[in-house]
Amino acid sequence: MDRWEREGLRAANAGTRNQVDHMLDILEEQQIYLIGVQDKVTAIRATATSGDRLVAVTVDAAGLVAEVSIEPEALRGNADDLGRSVAETARQAAAAARAKVQELLAPVLESAESMPDFADLVPGAPSMRRREYE
Repeated sequence: MDRWEREGLRAANAGTRNQVDHMLDILEEQQIYLIGVQDKVTAIRATATSGDRLVAVTVDAAGLVAEVSIEPEALRGNADDLGRSVAETARQAAAAARAKVQELLAPVLESAESMPDFADLVPGAPSMRRREYE
């Protein structure tokens, strides 16, 4: 191996090292952000109200129903209609909760996009962006 080949390898190695350092910096920033966001995500609640305002459903960040409120007038109607109203209102609340979680996690997802992929750094390495099952 001559001097030029060694210099080329050193330069390539330094470039790879810089990319890995950049990845580690991004991961550290994400970790710090996620620690701060964890309590906020846990506290997320979303409430939706049916169009007729007779049903209200509150869900947590996972979309699990935490509370259901039914106005007395709703009990005078058809039970199937009430069931559909509760289910649809719960779906709306769950969608709102998902949107709140996505909003909180958006900075992490955006910074992940700027991170180089392992396959870019190491030839033959599996891609962290392309999942095998996709």
